[in-house]
Amino acid sequence: MDEAANFSFLTRSTAQSDETITWEDGQEYPLIKVQISSASHPFFTGEEKIIDTEGRVDRFKARAEKAAALRASLANKAKKAERAAEKKAAKSEAQADAKAE
Repeated sequence: MDEAANFSFLTRSTAQSDETITWEDGQEYPLIKVQISSASHPFFTGEEKIIDTEGRVDRFKARAEKAAALRASLANKAKKAERAAEKKAAKSEAQADAKAE
């Protein structure tokens, strides 16, 4: 028996119960109480919530673009640092050559 929807259904359950219910055919069957069944679950009753997936997709795309921009800026910084190191090495090499002469 679904307590939320006040709905009873007959199954071949092996669950044990002290309570019984007289069914439409006149026989008594064990009564198992459940909180949710197809009679009360929002998916089956049509009362499910509509999720705004468009907003989720937009937020995901924005995060992905932000991450790509951050990766690009870090790559540019690394290239600049590499160039600066090369210039510094060339400059110190030129100074060493000048002293050697």
